[in-house]
Amino acid sequence: MTQDNPEIGRSIATGGFRTNFHDRGEGSPVLLIHGSGPGVSAWANWRGVVPVLAERFRVIAPDMVGFGFSERPAGIGYDRATWIAQTLDLLDALGLERVDVVGNSFGGAIALALAIAHPDRVRRLVLMGSVGLSFPITAGLEAAWGYEPSLAAMRALLDLFAYDRGLVTDELAELRHRASIRPGFQESFSAMFPAPRQAGVEALASREADIRRLPHETLVIHGRDDRIIPLEVSIRLAGMIDRSQLHVFGRCGHWTQIEHAVRFNRLVGDFLAEV
Repeated sequence: MTQDNPEIGRSIATGGFRTNFHDRGEGSPVLLIHGSGPGVSAWANWRGVVPVLAERFRVIAPDMVGFGFSERPAGIGYDRATWIAQTLDLLDALGLERVDVVGNSFGGAIALALAIAHPDRVRRLVLMGSVGLSFPITAGLEAAWGYEPSLAAMRALLDLFAYDRGLVTDELAELRHRASIRPGFQESFSAMFPAPRQAGVEALASREADIRRLPHETLVIHGRDDRIIPLEVSIRLAGMIDRSQLHVFGRCGHWTQIEHAVRFNRLVGDFLAEV
């Protein structure tokens, strides 16, 4: 983490590019995979989670390629295979054979696909507000993936993410808008989920038969009032995964880790700490 920008952590080679990531704490390793909002970074997504979980675990939070401050190689394909390969390269570079994985929204789809393709690399799985199944795209997700930079558009988008609109201050909207227009950020973001954006949902979806075979202890978390990813997706995931538990937060939108931060951190920490 730099003094000038807390979003910039360490840098490590992952295949043909370098990944920016945060590495805090000691103990059993936990990988946090962020969501796909415009201008997002690992630190912006997990800033309230990393310091708390790092009191109990070694917490690793990378910027997935195309997001944040990881390198953006010319010609790279922004797809599930690329993000899984980046994750494996990161774990290998850090010498980590097996980790717990916490995936938020888009990151949940990557975590789910990673566990399916490489079950031996994942110990426990946490899916929060997760993509990873086919569902009719919501107006909220369409707006997020179709974001065109402006302060007004960012303010409207943040209003969709939060149940409590009091969380969406002018300062936060300005901060996230500035993040979305950093050099290269919008260019890579707009290339990820082009119209028709239902195709983006399908591209991130895993096969239901593969999900049903998952052997991992899994915690599924969702905000009851989520307008980005439907609660039904998490209910379906919990129904498919044999060793799963489902926790639904009332009065909560898509920002579970922000809107219910204390409860979220305790819930996830206790789940990961189980013997």
